[in-house]
Amino acid sequence: MTPRSRAVLVAVVLPFTGLVTTSGNAQQVPGPVKAVQLTGLTGVKDNAKGTLNVENGRLHFVHGKESSDVTATSIEDVVTGADSRKSVGNTVGMISMAAPYGGGRFLSLFRSKIDTLTVKYRDAGGGLHGAIFTMPVGTADVIKKDLVAQGAHTTAKVEPTAAPASSSTPPDKEQKQ
Repeated sequence: MTPRSRAVLVAVVLPFTGLVTTSGNAQQVPGPVKAVQLTGLTGVKDNAKGTLNVENGRLHFVHGKESSDVTATSIEDVVTGADSRKSVGNTVGMISMAAPYGGGRFLSLFRSKIDTLTVKYRDAGGGLHGAIFTMPVGTADVIKKDLVAQGAHTTAKVEPTAAPASSSTPPDKEQKQ
């Protein structure tokens, strides 16, 4: 192998190695995750920033000096999703709209990816509530798995940790007899 071809091989393989390493680390949440509670928790203002974690059978959200808990066994459904939000927002985004020839609209194209976690739960009196959280990519699925492991229910399937054995028939095709 010539030095030039070796350099090309390293240049192609190295970025993929970084992707595999970061995706493997994204599944491990060492502690509380920075999250935004968009709406739904009782006693918490909408769009409250704080930390979210699962401990002792509870979904625990801490914002400022206050905290809010939801027991995992009272959770009827946990759903995760992927979304995006504007990277440039609020005042800077509005001011940039005044740029000539639509130049400010260009900034609205820049978006950052986020995870969403939606929880449907019952309070002590039996009232039905829902809470929506946003958090960094790769953390919502881990929190969902922790909640389900501690007694929460979900209607969506939780991804298995080990890949199932492959079969000769694709899962979306029926076998004809």
